[in-house]
Amino acid sequence: MIYVCVPVHNEARTAGLVLWKVRQVFTAFPREYQLLVLDDASTDDTREVLASYAKVLPMTIVTHRERLGYARSLEELLRLALQRTDRPKRDCAITLHADFVHSPESMEDLVKHLESGADLVVAELLQQRGRVSRALGLARRWTPRLLRVAGLRDTVSGFLALRLIVLRQALRHDTTQFLRTEGWCASAELVARLAPHARRLDAVPAAARYDLVQRPSRIRPWRQLLDAWRARSVIRAARTVVALVLMAVGLHAQSDTASRPDSPSLSAMAIVTPPAPVAVPFPVGERLVYGARYGPFSVGTATMQVAGIDTIRGVETVHFVFLIDGGALWYHIHQNLESWVGRHDFRSRRFLNQTEEKGKSWERKFEIYPDSGVYREAGRDTTVPTVADPLDDAAFLYWIRTVPLEIGKRYEFRRYFRPERNPVIVEVLKRERVGVAGKKWDAIVVRPRIPNGGGIFAEKADARMWLSDDSLHIMLALQSKFSFGQVTLKLKEIASPKENADSRPEHP
Repeated sequence: MIYVCVPVHNEARTAGLVLWKVRQVFTAFPREYQLLVLDDASTDDTREVLASYAKVLPMTIVTHRERLGYARSLEELLRLALQRTDRPKRDCAITLHADFVHSPESMEDLVKHLESGADLVVAELLQQRGRVSRALGLARRWTPRLLRVAGLRDTVSGFLALRLIVLRQALRHDTTQFLRTEGWCASAELVARLAPHARRLDAVPAAARYDLVQRPSRIRPWRQLLDAWRARSVIRAARTVVALVLMAVGLHAQSDTASRPDSPSLSAMAIVTPPAPVAVPFPVGERLVYGARYGPFSVGTATMQVAGIDTIRGVETVHFVFLIDGGALWYHIHQNLESWVGRHDFRSRRFLNQTEEKGKSWERKFEIYPDSGVYREAGRDTTVPTVADPLDDAAFLYWIRTVPLEIGKRYEFRRYFRPERNPVIVEVLKRERVGVAGKKWDAIVVRPRIPNGGGIFAEKADARMWLSDDSLHIMLALQSKFSFGQVTLKLKEIASPKENADSRPEHP
């Protein structure tokens, strides 16, 4: 069963059309569904509109005599869905606005991701149709940046699908008021409270349909930004509460064991299970800043950063970010590569490539399942075989720093997550003395290439990397050929974890 939860307040012009559109979606995409609609003390003709549609749709209407707000309404609907289900692991809920800013057609994509194994799917409204005021547009762009949740770029869309078992687990420790913020902040808070319980979190692209909205926005942009700033602590607390609860459960279990008369004493327990070894040695907060040059001209910057520790499908992962931003004259490129690799096995779990080049932009997101031997690209329903120990583009830049390299040797690694692009070949050319970041370094010069691939390590790019000749193997420089010529990145700055401590991401 799919429970479509629709909070409504003064939406007489669009509520009925949205509900009818939901019916059309599930007629073309046959699934059993119920509409749960809450009228939050509307003062227009919303009540009459809902009553007429309730006669022909599988719909339940809840009515508030006094307005309680979006967050309280949404929470009540979700709790109602959880109360009605008898199969929370299978049944799901979808949250949908009634003003048409959410396109009901996207529900099919949300449900397909759940059916493929996701527990929580968020529709990211990164594109829009129709115009909004400049102030509202700025607020919509910046609010998700203040209210971050790992793995998402848009946390405030309010358009998502979730397995009800995830909601049950999240509510287990929040028996009173679940959502403590309002408006856009409540949407981010909901995601933050659900995400730690989801084995897999997916994001799907969707468009905000401002061209179909029939009323002025109720959002006051500058007040919304202020509210988002104040809500940051609530979102951080929502992300970390699960870890605290698990810690408390663990301590309680130890306490129970120690108090049992038949349990062995501590002095008799000679076997202690050691923690799993950490395969990723890079500290959170390490940040390397590079200057990009095209001949004598400075054409941009690049940054490599160990952004934080996240959890992907129950596996502790290290989040790497590699950002390139530059250009000259007619050419401009902005590329954001993000990688999540297992902290204890250095295998890629997720890879994101966002690129803007020559006025065109595209995004590719991959979910990688090393244990199952497959990967999946967002927007496609099929799974594709991967290698045993997969690495993506960004992960490779860090992994190569952990590999012992001997001058004159040629190495072949079949670790790129797309098998057809293997092998990745690394030739260790020579030692060289280079000057970067204000001092002289002893460096190892290597030539990495992916004969069957593209990008900065393609065969035609003829890339070179300079790694520090020490145990850290810091990337001191990177040289690669583009369509317009050769670009060289040179290290300008190293930010240690201590220097970057204030900006370190919170652990989930």
